[in-house]
Amino acid sequence: MKQADLTRQRLVRAALELFTAQGYHSTTTPAIARRAGIAEGTIYRHFTGKQQLLNELYRGAARWATKLVREADGAPAPPREKLARLSALLMGGAVREPAVVRLFLFQDHTPLLDEPSRTTAREFRGALESVMAQGKADGTVRAGGVDVLASAWLGVLRVALERILVRDWGVTSAGVQLCQAAAWDAIAARKASAE
Repeated sequence: MKQADLTRQRLVRAALELFTAQGYHSTTTPAIARRAGIAEGTIYRHFTGKQQLLNELYRGAARWATKLVREADGAPAPPREKLARLSALLMGGAVREPAVVRLFLFQDHTPLLDEPSRTTAREFRGALESVMAQGKADGTVRAGGVDVLASAWLGVLRVALERILVRDWGVTSAGVQLCQAAAWDAIAARKASAE
């Protein structure tokens, strides 16, 4: 790998760590350079500025999350099993790459996102909404907008992800299992009661 590529990787990693630990606005380009072990001017050989760096990180995180949804959706299984698989993949990601999960699922950078970043975010939502639509089609997911259903499912899972990120829970803890069940319950079709 070329030295320029290694430098770029160090910059990206340093920015990711700082943006997710102290926030985008509190992170300065001198701090990123110090963390990466380079001169501040080197940042501008790779990026036009801090906002472009954030957008590159965001797109990478969105592509990662979309890949997980597509991996889970690719299994020949009912939607409930696909969502269980996706949940497990996200939990594992929170352990292996906590900063990526924080950046994409816990920090709101909407005003700073460029159009390519917004597009990658829509691809993630669209992939997740597709799984919800499959559940609606087979009668296992309740009626309603797939955008709302996807948000409800993901919102409940975020409780477990957050606890994993702060290392209160492990991926196999009872709390994670409870959140996974509650996420499904939030979107599951209701059985008609016998009268």
